[in-house]
Amino acid sequence: MAGFASLGDRTYSFRDLDRASRAAAAEFAAKGLVPGDRVAIMMANRPEVLFLLYGLARAGLVWVPINPQQRGVGLRYLIEHSQPNLVIADDSRLQSLQECRPQFSGFEVIAHGPTTPSFLDHLLDEDIPWQDVPATTDSLFAIMYTSGTTGHPKGVLVTHGMMRFAAEAAILLADARDGDRLLMWEPLYHVGGAQVLLMPLLRRLTIAMVERFSASRFWQEVRETGSTHIHYLGGILQMLQQRPASASEREHGVRVGWGAGARADNWNAIQDRFGISLREAYGMTETSSIATYNGDGTPGSVGRTVPWFSVQILDDAGRPVPPDSRGEIVLTPLAPHALFAGYYRNEDATKAALRDGKMYTNDVGSMDQDGRLYFHGRKTDSIRCRGENVSAMEIEQVVAMHPAVVDAAALGVDAQIGEQEIKLFVQLKQGVDLSAASLSEWLSDRLAAYQNPRYIAFVKEFERTPSERIMKHRLERGVSDSWDRLPPTKAPTSNDSKMLETPR
Repeated sequence: MAGFASLGDRTYSFRDLDRASRAAAAEFAAKGLVPGDRVAIMMANRPEVLFLLYGLARAGLVWVPINPQQRGVGLRYLIEHSQPNLVIADDSRLQSLQECRPQFSGFEVIAHGPTTPSFLDHLLDEDIPWQDVPATTDSLFAIMYTSGTTGHPKGVLVTHGMMRFAAEAAILLADARDGDRLLMWEPLYHVGGAQVLLMPLLRRLTIAMVERFSASRFWQEVRETGSTHIHYLGGILQMLQQRPASASEREHGVRVGWGAGARADNWNAIQDRFGISLREAYGMTETSSIATYNGDGTPGSVGRTVPWFSVQILDDAGRPVPPDSRGEIVLTPLAPHALFAGYYRNEDATKAALRDGKMYTNDVGSMDQDGRLYFHGRKTDSIRCRGENVSAMEIEQVVAMHPAVVDAAALGVDAQIGEQEIKLFVQLKQGVDLSAASLSEWLSDRLAAYQNPRYIAFVKEFERTPSERIMKHRLERGVSDSWDRLPPTKAPTSNDSKMLETPR
């Protein structure tokens, strides 16, 4: 049955959405909240969260999404920086809120869960009248904190207009049509999930919610929900590929896999194995989620711009580079409110990102003769080794091709002599034995000498952001835990310096 959203056997209609969001807005007003106040939501995906978000919009309030897995210093920072008037949290997260001890304490907490009743249990019980607070395209809808893979998250000021652009772009990317069902594992507290919020209002489609991503249950949930689309980010596709092949992974009605993170060398293998068409995108929260999309199926490309952005590839001096040359991806909005206005309470970061009306992404890209964009990683993810700028992403993509590897992360560490050395972290498949020396030898045939990591360390698993990206700032920068490709040496001498600086 069609509807706005579904979870399990329950489908929620647009009438349910209207009724429940009015009740939520009225509840917020009854608590004394006024337009512009901030409400943090620290809950896992469920339909009640959708009702809350529409209720916040109708009451003119500002949503602060918080990953319910956050705790400690990270959670304290988000609370202290956003200073919400109200926090709504799963009751299982109350202890984390108490233990993080934020210095800012001017907020009420509402806990919700199976054993903790709250007003969320009664959103559909009564038909409560409510007069919406008027909003414009530049009205603030959310302060959405970035994942923070390299430091403190930055709070992106997300407007109502940006949410509309995000939904329109997601429709273009996913080739969404009336009657489609979008499997939604992506958490709403991440822009990859939030961009789906308005899609059912723009096309007659349904959000098929599941509580979380599970590689083992994925294709079963796809079939049970009747989904026509799957969303992928980070290492999701690779995780699915690591599962044993089975007939069930092709017994589905999925037409499109849409998202970001499909490698060119793996593109056709994914399409052939799962029987889906991949559509890749590039963007960020600051650019209303999606700025470019691949609609022609060119492997490895993130496509051309959506109609409300233009893109340039600039060198360090701000000059355009030739086709197929690398530089910084710089985006210019062609419509009002497609680009964010700044970071919340962070003027320095805003000035660094927004210059002359353009978004300097700090991402490295190239563009072919036909205007297709290719993403090559973060500028800050570049490693300076042996006089060369080395892309960590390119190393990681090669390592991921090894049949024993689940995932990998490369970063630059201090060198005794010269600029940096490359340290590689590797997660192996369960039960597989692979030595660092064997892996290094395998890589030597597939990487340039200066790209081959000096240090290799194995990890059981990686800490990840909500979008399944590896949190590199949590990885150990020391090398005492690592295998060293170079033989032990005495204190460095001038001859050592020459040896280390010579490409191998």
